[in-house]
Parts: sequence; structure tokens; C-alpha cells
Amino acid sequence: MSWWSKLIGGGLAEPIEAIGNVLDKVTTSDAERAQAEILLSRIRQQPRLLQIELNKVEAQHRSLFVAGWRPFIGWVCGLGLTFTFLINPILQWASGEPGPQLPFDVMTELVMALLGLGALRTAEKLGGRTK
Repeated sequence: MSWWSKLIGGGLAEPIEAIGNVLDKVTTSDAERAQAEILLSRIRQQPRLLQIELNKVEAQHRSLFVAGWRPFIGWVCGLGLTFTFLINPILQWASGEPGPQLPFDVMTELVMALLGLGALRTAEKLGGRTK
């Protein structure tokens, strides 16, 4: 995880620390230090807020390659389950030979995770927290 924090946070951490050190040296009173800390926390928070806005824009995008990864994963799971429970048994019955086996445990975990996210989204909509 440290390589990830160096990649994402490393570029921003050094300038923010430098700003904080300069503010510590320049300010003298407790009130000024508190104001400087508030300013520094707003600067630290800005990249996170920008990432949230970027996520919102990507989710509303019409392109399938930008906003369609969630439906794509759902379709892949649905097709995998259809193959496992419908197509493969029919092929085995018709040919008498076992067909290819898909990793059912991985598909099940992914489907349950997607259903959980769908339920969370529904709860958010019913709670009035989203559009």
C-alpha cells in the first residue's frame, strides 16, 4: 500500500508540508495558527473533493466505456450463471459429455457483491440522499 500512497499522495504531501512549515514559521499567535491549520486542512481536502466530482461526471457519461463497467459486470455474471445452470446442463444432456466448468464460487461472490451494492443504492434512493 505504501507504493500507492507514494504514487497518489507523495506528489501532494511535500508541497502541503512545505506550506505548513512556512505557515508555522510566519504565524505567531494561537488564533493565527488555528487559521493556518484550517487553511491547510482545506488544501489537503481539495484533491479528494475533485476526485468525487470526477467520479460523478464519469458516472453520468453516456459512453459505455466510461459509465458502463457496472452493467457490463452484471451482464457477465448473468451470462455466466445462465451458462452454468441452463446451457451447460443441456449440452451435457444432449452430448453425454461434460462441458467446461466455470469458476462458480468466484461468480457467486461477484453477484452477491453486486446485489449488495444494488441494495445499498436502493436504500440511498429511498432515504432521499441521492437523485
